[in-house]
Amino acid sequence: MKKTLITAIAALALCVPSFAEDSSAAENEVKAKKEKKNVTYNENGDIIKTGTNFGPLPVVAFDADRGFQFGALLNLYNFGNGDTYPNPKSTWYFEASAYTKESAVNSYKFIVNYDNKTLIPGVRMSICSGYYKDAALDFYGFNGYESIYNMKMLEPTFNFEDNKAGEKLLKKFEEKGKLPKGFYRFGRDLVKAKVDFTGKILKNFYWEAGYNFSWMKTQSFKPDGYSVLNNPADPSMYVEGGTTLFDLYKAWGIISPEQADGGVISSIRAGLMYDSRNVENNPTKGIWAEAHVIAAPKWLGTTDPHYKYCITMRQYIPIVQDKLTFAYRAAYQGTFGNSAPWYAMPFYTNVGPKADNDGFGGYRTVRGLMLNRVQGQDVGFYNAELRWRFIDFKLWKQNIAFAISGFTDGAHVFKGYDMKNNTGKYQELYEKFVDVNRKADGFHGSAGAGLRFIMNQNFIVAFEYARCFNKQDGSGAFYINTGFLF
Repeated sequence: MKKTLITAIAALALCVPSFAEDSSAAENEVKAKKEKKNVTYNENGDIIKTGTNFGPLPVVAFDADRGFQFGALLNLYNFGNGDTYPNPKSTWYFEASAYTKESAVNSYKFIVNYDNKTLIPGVRMSICSGYYKDAALDFYGFNGYESIYNMKMLEPTFNFEDNKAGEKLLKKFEEKGKLPKGFYRFGRDLVKAKVDFTGKILKNFYWEAGYNFSWMKTQSFKPDGYSVLNNPADPSMYVEGGTTLFDLYKAWGIISPEQADGGVISSIRAGLMYDSRNVENNPTKGIWAEAHVIAAPKWLGTTDPHYKYCITMRQYIPIVQDKLTFAYRAAYQGTFGNSAPWYAMPFYTNVGPKADNDGFGGYRTVRGLMLNRVQGQDVGFYNAELRWRFIDFKLWKQNIAFAISGFTDGAHVFKGYDMKNNTGKYQELYEKFVDVNRKADGFHGSAGAGLRFIMNQNFIVAFEYARCFNKQDGSGAFYINTGFLF
């Protein structure tokens, strides 16, 4: 089961303003006429929103990896005089939330994003910042199927500490006959910030430029109750101090000592974009395509210099105008040479108002796929879905709609990371986790369906379920989140 991220459902609270009862029928009639006069409709019959629309909301979400998410968020949409509706002139997003799952306790995040199209004449400015604490982040190795995932394949015993937590974990292991999930976890602290600028060249053509900063501190995941991987029947499976796959990768030299603790990424980005979408956050027609390069040189402060590029094609094809849409996204992200450090591989680059997506897999990239299941120097993925907006109505001066979708997603590693056992240690154990006979990755695919609540074409709450075609990628995953995937 996998993934992701995942936010918000007290959404309907945003749509339900409270009204005081009027003292007389005459007052009601006057008020109704006044409100009706203040409402303006566009050619599609939608109420044109003006001024600032906002709503503080509780975050009540579910992440298949981290459990339930709780906290609070605030969305602010500034539509000004309404001449750009449904696209806002500027937006703010604030979030503070944490997770409840036992293995992910002490996992939380704080986010502040800002997007403005009018502050700098002719230029859109987007700022994203956040602090992310992941006590139990997914780690399944590199190069897709070259890394073998199987919770039952080792069937080891463990050296448990003499405490109740250890006894409880031992009982759970004996009942289920599989490794604790903590074996495929590691810890990470992440601070990231970026500023991007976009300007028009010609109709629908834009230039993109920006700066990105990330600071990462990584460490082993140390769950309560067991200390070292140990099978007395097979001494080669004993790794002193190692309890997770992340520890084994360090012992084999796949993750070098110089990179094992993370590092700083300081990069500049530049590219081109073509955008003919009719609505930015809820498109039903148009093309949105991007190509950009990312340079993270030593002189800019990067710990491990590297250079990357990203190409993304998205298209929205109307089948029934504003009702039924076929949408797809195809993306390829690669490196110049084999330069990117392991801790930089999970991020899919976005230039613009959204932060970089964390990991290939999960709600923002490949639904159903376990987060970080597909990692490599060059990775490609796609999404294809049918979106049917089956009902539209007005409620308390808000434009409300519901939509369902059916989709299929997929990913593939095209250029892998160096997976050699550089130390020669624990070779027999190494071959249980690395498919030494595989020369290339295979197709990682999934399919699923979803339901969305849409308010004013911008505030969108999503409920989706996806299932992988191969159990090596996970089983099924349910998501509650905001927005469309793309």
